[in-house]
Amino acid sequence: MKAAHGRVVSLHYTLTDDHGRLLDSSRGREPFVYLHGYGNIIRGLETALEGSEAGFSSAIQVSPADGYGDYNPEAVFEVPRRQFPPDEDIQVGMQVQGEGAHGILNFTVVAVNDQGVTLDANHPMAGKNLNFEVEVLEVRDATAQELSHGHAHAHGHDH
Repeated sequence: MKAAHGRVVSLHYTLTDDHGRLLDSSRGREPFVYLHGYGNIIRGLETALEGSEAGFSSAIQVSPADGYGDYNPEAVFEVPRRQFPPDEDIQVGMQVQGEGAHGILNFTVVAVNDQGVTLDANHPMAGKNLNFEVEVLEVRDATAQELSHGHAHAHGHDH
């Protein structure tokens, strides 16, 4: 059976950056399972896996345009320190959330001083090539419930 719209794909992956640094991996954990064709994984990886079958193994490079987008320097901005609780220990690298017009937004703290906190709204992997080593373990038809929910269900998962 081939990976196609409405099929559930189970795979192992290892993700590295262009310097070979490990960013994430499913190895040593349960396989990663997703519903193909529903935008549940980045576009570049889903496109590369289209038509793959159990046993497929490959190195796949996903460019920023097909991953988390290009890095946008205009998405880095400073907010007054007083917008954070005075006793909060804000450190560079922390993830913080704020509310925007379209819901909750995630930011990375990139600088802190007494007057302000500099936040970066870019995804942490924006502007980076994503280098995947993938091994497809299983491809199966999705259940009616998975299709109606728009995502794969792990064993025992129910809404």
